[in-house]
Amino acid sequence: MNNVSRRNFLRQSSVFAAGLPLAGGLVLSPFPRAAAASEKVRVALIGSGAMGRGDLATFFLNPEVDCPVVCDVDDKQLAEAVKLVKEKRDATPDTVKDFRRVLERKDVDAVVVATPDHWHALPTVLACQAGKDVYVEKPLALTIAEGRAMIEAAQRHNRVCQMGAQRLSSPTYAQAVDFVKTGKLGKVGLVRAWAYLDWIRPIGSPADGPVPPGVDYDMWLGPAPDRPFNSNRFHFNFRWFWDYAGGLMTDWGVHLIQVLLWAMGPEPPKSVMSSGGKYVLEDNSETPDTQITVYEFPTYTLVWEHKVGVGLGLYNRPWGMSFTGTEGTLVINDSGWEILREPTKDALEPKKYPGGADPRPAHVRNFLDCIKSRQQPIENLGVGHHVSTVAHLGNIALRTGHKVNWDTQAERVIADPKADALVSVSYRKPWQLPYLSPGR
Repeated sequence: MNNVSRRNFLRQSSVFAAGLPLAGGLVLSPFPRAAAASEKVRVALIGSGAMGRGDLATFFLNPEVDCPVVCDVDDKQLAEAVKLVKEKRDATPDTVKDFRRVLERKDVDAVVVATPDHWHALPTVLACQAGKDVYVEKPLALTIAEGRAMIEAAQRHNRVCQMGAQRLSSPTYAQAVDFVKTGKLGKVGLVRAWAYLDWIRPIGSPADGPVPPGVDYDMWLGPAPDRPFNSNRFHFNFRWFWDYAGGLMTDWGVHLIQVLLWAMGPEPPKSVMSSGGKYVLEDNSETPDTQITVYEFPTYTLVWEHKVGVGLGLYNRPWGMSFTGTEGTLVINDSGWEILREPTKDALEPKKYPGGADPRPAHVRNFLDCIKSRQQPIENLGVGHHVSTVAHLGNIALRTGHKVNWDTQAERVIADPKADALVSVSYRKPWQLPYLSPGR
């Protein structure tokens, strides 16, 4: 165990979420200095699909980044990753299908984990044990308990870890969050996030079939249950199956709810209710196409909702977030933000603010600079775990049909064994997750 106590680690994480200085006055800027090209950072990619290649391309915007090895269970994905490295660095990386071979290498400083959600925890934990820093995609893990194990690993091994939900590194969102914190909206008692996505269509119900050539399907399943290969459960569509992910609640919810939590502070939810189901999509997917989740926080209510097959969401935005106070409402998404004044009030000036640049480069830059400074990045695992927990609780409430009362200190559902069982997950043998709390 290093000399950073668990309490101090969590306190720092909460402070980041609240946007306040750390003890000693240190504030980590999301836009720190650019490192010299000579200060090489050797990054390995674990999970070479579209998301992973997009992450790696963003890393390559920084001249000090090299990539000696890429990993994926699918030869086709590996070939695409090799092509990217050749294009950006004029070098041919090694290729492996077992991520553990990556972690054995001495020429790897950090790993990008861009696998399906059920494969986030193990590579992150084992990478920390192997002395590697980690950039892991959102949500932090498939379950809450796995996220806690990831924090424990980062703490014990003094690793720099960043979750890839990039809006924390956006000046545009920071300006909107600062406006909410000024109190000019009045007392904010309701915040909302929504995703109405017309591009999501039925994926059909194909029969189980043979594993495609060049795919190590047993490794793809990893700790997940052993099931026959089905093309709909593979690659992008894994998001819609409970074995591997949490549907839109975690896929989009983590991104958008994070902005709400950023502005409202680090307090945890007290209870969660959720309703929804598959009302539109006729296919073999499992997660709901329609869902509304209501969170009770100590000082406000948070509402998440999603709907597929349509694109007309709240405030005429297909997706976004809103903060409703006694004086007015702030509405925001990547296209910009605006202030809507209450008709009976005149304290606010209705105004629109444009959106900003893609924050991914700044988010990756923050991670790279923290690798060198050994400071906690803006979205360290404590921050990522907080928002991922909130999203997971929405799914737990939906899947059990119960109102979930949450004990944030113990990270358990109060007096509800059925719901509490979904806080963790059982791994398929022989896979085991280090640092998983006893009883989980």
